Amino acid sequence: MDPINLLTAINLFVTMSANFSGAKKGFKTSITKVVERPKTYLQKFPPNLAALILVFIILGVFKVGTLTGIYETRLNAFRIAGLVLFVVFSWIQIWSYKLLGSFYSQDIIIQKNHKIITAGIYKIIRHPQYLSQILSDLGAAIALMSYIALPVVLVLEIPLFIMRAKLEDKLLNKHLGEEYLSYKNKSGFMIPFIG
Repeated sequence: MDPINLLTAINLFVTMSANFSGAKKGFKTSITKVVERPKTYLQKFPPNLAALILVFIILGVFKVGTLTGIYETRLNAFRIAGLVLFVVFSWIQIWSYKLLGSFYSQDIIIQKNHKIITAGIYKIIRHPQYLSQILSDLGAAIALMSYIALPVVLVLEIPLFIMRAKLEDKLLNKHLGEEYLSYKNKSGFMIPFIG
């Protein structure tokens, strides 16, 4: 197996295992009482799209839907950069889920006694989990040279996760008011110091 594909597969397996605990917490919040859970396609479509991209990435590890042959050697620098992007941001995503703790949810919700998390990476950006999802998927698609995953990330995943993050901002602002507005003014949307 190609070494870049092998390293991608190893990181994918390890990070999926590490993410499992966060997913279990997210499942718990879906069966508990919440203050608000908006009914919108942004609840299920972006996470389901991310799951589909995961399938494309797994297929890419086995060279299904990828550029092969001469492209692999000529574009090795891009592939290595993609692998680094994938590894770094898949672990930042896990870190951001862990920082959220009991406030992590797979759905867009406001829980009873909802609090703003300002520790770690949340000091500088409000939505590191979405930024990490986008950049880790983008990195994996580049590392694997997946002509199936890459356009889906660029055309669908990026705008959908940005819309989902904006909806979360709106909901948090509605329920947490001045406290959230103050936090919003001190942090970037998905990029430090920007919006």
